[in-house]
Amino acid sequence: METVYLEFKKQLATVDSSTALENLKSQYLGRNGVLKKLKSNTDLKTSTTEEKRAFGLMFNELKSQIQLMVEEKQVILEQKPSSNPIDLTLPGIKKAPGRLHPISQVQDDLENICLSMGFKVLGGAEMETDYNNFASLNTPDDHPARDMQDTFWLNNGKLLRTQTSANQVQTLRRYGAPLRAVFPGKCFRYETTDATHENTFYQMEGLVVDENISIANLIAVMKEIISAVFKREVTVRLRPGYFPFVEPAFELDIQCLICHGQGCPGCKKAGWLELLPCGLIHPVVLKNGNIDGEKYTGFAFGLGLTRLAMMKFQIPDIRLFNSGDFRFLEQF
Repeated sequence: METVYLEFKKQLATVDSSTALENLKSQYLGRNGVLKKLKSNTDLKTSTTEEKRAFGLMFNELKSQIQLMVEEKQVILEQKPSSNPIDLTLPGIKKAPGRLHPISQVQDDLENICLSMGFKVLGGAEMETDYNNFASLNTPDDHPARDMQDTFWLNNGKLLRTQTSANQVQTLRRYGAPLRAVFPGKCFRYETTDATHENTFYQMEGLVVDENISIANLIAVMKEIISAVFKREVTVRLRPGYFPFVEPAFELDIQCLICHGQGCPGCKKAGWLELLPCGLIHPVVLKNGNIDGEKYTGFAFGLGLTRLAMMKFQIPDIRLFNSGDFRFLEQF
């Protein structure tokens, strides 16, 4: 035992860190350490009671001594001055603050703009029923939007919403008319990604229902919102479109703010970017929302937050938003 004690003392003298001390302690006092092996390898079968008692006393004394020396060494190491002392006169290291994602910035701007115009800002579920996402919006069973190539269908029979329009009928039933509301949120489409298409993107659905609502009201509200977001006049165009839940339906495009109409990857060389499908709410949707279509009319629009952020910050590829690349995000 004296040999074990001397060897431990010799090794302890070379220890210069808490990690090294912990390793040495484990080497001697651990489950498979030196002391455990010493006790196992000592044959006491033929020893007398007195010899067994003497061995036990010596073994326990050795164990206690090693434990005490470890504790004393730990105190010494904790009191040892650091090799890299802190110089309080040096300037501090500036920590980079967190940043809002560019889409979040655009969403915040839009919410504030819409609130100032009297809209409610509401939420909605990302996992939706077929009825809310399609059937209630005058989308028949054979509509191509229900195809597997467009929609993420789930094993529980529900789906990941393909549009924030899924909130329309639910909101009409809850709040009735007159109503002004927007629903920003994440949407999902099962499609191939490219510079202008993603399988996960953000929209903001808008809904206005009141008496004597016309297309003129729709255009005025849309232009006001878009100009407020970009903080400048924006060139827009309205062209016919098709969406089952509005009639008549339109596509409101804005002139590309990246290339100023000259053509670039962000606008597919067209000079224009499809930004805002819209139209007057279809009577079937009003009926499904328990709204009197004889008294009330309204319009709906689906503003692409992701594409709006592309225009606002002149980002040429939509895939950058979900890339998780800090070099991209640090610019905002």
